[in-house]
Amino acid sequence: MSLALPERILLALGAIAGLLGVAASAAAAHISSGDGLKTAAQFLLFHAPAVFGLVALAATGVSHRLLTRLAATALLIGLVLFSGDLALRALQGTSLFPMAAPSGGFVLMAGWLLAAAAAFVPAQRR
Repeated sequence: MSLALPERILLALGAIAGLLGVAASAAAAHISSGDGLKTAAQFLLFHAPAVFGLVALAATGVSHRLLTRLAATALLIGLVLFSGDLALRALQGTSLFPMAAPSGGFVLMAGWLLAAAAAFVPAQRR
């Protein structure tokens, strides 16, 4: 089975989230104020496999394709906002923008809610 372009993009972004999670973990081990960076790394590493799983569900048609893609997209946007803000604060002492981390957390929760909804909405037949 070949993946459609949207799934390929989501898969690549999920892999980048994992890569950044490993890099942030390594950096956090070497700086004194690494707690925020450690949290950012954990969120990246926890959600990267979730994005992979959502891509697999969307690609195989097990779940509602559009909702599952939206769930994966929301997780990635939430990671950028939440982890990006925490990492910037730890490494540069500045915020991405006011309320970026809480906004990212809200978007992450929305992504999980979309994943739950995708489990109950009938999958479209190809």
